[in-house]
Amino acid sequence: MAGVELFSHPALYTRYRAGLCSAAALALLLITALTYVPPLLVAYRSHGFWLKQSTYLEQPTVRFRYEVLLVATIGPSPGSFLAWSTFPAFNRLQEDRLRVPLLARMSTFVMQSMAFLQFFSPVPGSRLYMNGDLKLNQRQLLNHCGLDTRYNVSVVNGTSPFASDYDLTNIIAAYWDRNVTTVFSDPSPVWMTGRATDTPFIINATIHYPVEVILYQPGFWEIIKFAWIQYVSILLIFLWVFGRIKMFLFQNQVLTTIPVSSVLPVSPVLSYKQHQS
Repeated sequence: MAGVELFSHPALYTRYRAGLCSAAALALLLITALTYVPPLLVAYRSHGFWLKQSTYLEQPTVRFRYEVLLVATIGPSPGSFLAWSTFPAFNRLQEDRLRVPLLARMSTFVMQSMAFLQFFSPVPGSRLYMNGDLKLNQRQLLNHCGLDTRYNVSVVNGTSPFASDYDLTNIIAAYWDRNVTTVFSDPSPVWMTGRATDTPFIINATIHYPVEVILYQPGFWEIIKFAWIQYVSILLIFLWVFGRIKMFLFQNQVLTTIPVSSVLPVSPVLSYKQHQS
């Protein structure tokens, strides 16, 4: 029985043959397993083998929806307040507490997010200035592709006839149930006093939309790309080490095999010299 070729050494042009059930074949199978499996285990156990989270920078596109719900407390009692909104149903519920302010500028996200502005002062004021960033807040990774419109709905249900749907406590609680929200951070409020009785109270809010770091779930090919780099970098070391081990075992006949040597044919080199007459 000639056996099958288990190992060959190209530098010496020697091939080693043995049976499939021989000790040499089993040893070669074990060496092969030790060459390819441990790098995978080392890369996996060192953490970060599978890419579970990635980020990218994106400047959000902002459109103006001109929606606002304003409640201003004017006294210590719970019922002493003035209110106005862009929702007709809410305005009808306010009766004599309804006031129509002159708002020059309002900003929201395209995902119909919310910028919550709040300030208290015991001193009567004429103006309130606020300047801050509307930042993205994620509790859940976004998808790596496709269109996500699950939060493309109004924060306030402007068609509802029930007063509870316009209560700030319920609105904020429902808004924070979302996995993706926005937070108006570092507002730096400035309260201006000295308002005459016949002048309106002005709220001037400047909202900046910074470049956001988006957290998303990587796709299959992106995960494989980073895992493959880690595996190959460790595999190269194991290939070099176990290649030397196999060369030692077969060259020194530690494992019983049948060496078959081959000699490469050498082509003669013919040289011709042209003689001139």
